[in-house]
Amino acid sequence: MSAALIVVIVIGVILLAVIGWFIGAYNGLVRLRNQLENAWAQIDVQLKRRYDLIPNLVETVKGYAKHERETLEKVIQARNMAMNAKTIGERAEAENILTGTLKSLFAVSEAYPDLKANQNFLRLQEELTSTENKVAFSRQFYNDSVQQFNTSIQVFPTNIVAGMFSFARRDFFEVKEEAVREAPKVSF
Repeated sequence: MSAALIVVIVIGVILLAVIGWFIGAYNGLVRLRNQLENAWAQIDVQLKRRYDLIPNLVETVKGYAKHERETLEKVIQARNMAMNAKTIGERAEAENILTGTLKSLFAVSEAYPDLKANQNFLRLQEELTSTENKVAFSRQFYNDSVQQFNTSIQVFPTNIVAGMFSFARRDFFEVKEEAVREAPKVSF
């Protein structure tokens, strides 16, 4: 073999290795982005379930606590605001407000022994508690996916591929208010 042929083969192998790495890096970023979008969709599923439970809960409380209208209206307003939030930051803020209003709703129920004993209310409370746990798990999975994606687009050498194809950093779903960081205390 001639030296020129060996050089061409070596350059060809190096070129194939670089192209293979480039394709692998791009596909890896696409997989991470899709995982991230799936994680966000799972949050949406759980929040939709939460939004569907809230009107039933409010109606149940309304039958027992007619003069607690302001609290009930705040819960509905917070639910509507959360449903209409567009960005991740807006959604996180709206969810924090909704969690606070739900705490108020459960606090109101303390004053009504008949309500606390109502089977429908207890079932709705249990469903909401279960949904809150699922929301928390979905948020955690989403944030883990964001961390993995953001790290991948920032480290060398995949940051080169990320920059070429406009893979942008994603925001975490964060709780900003200290009061909301505490789990709701519901006791009946």
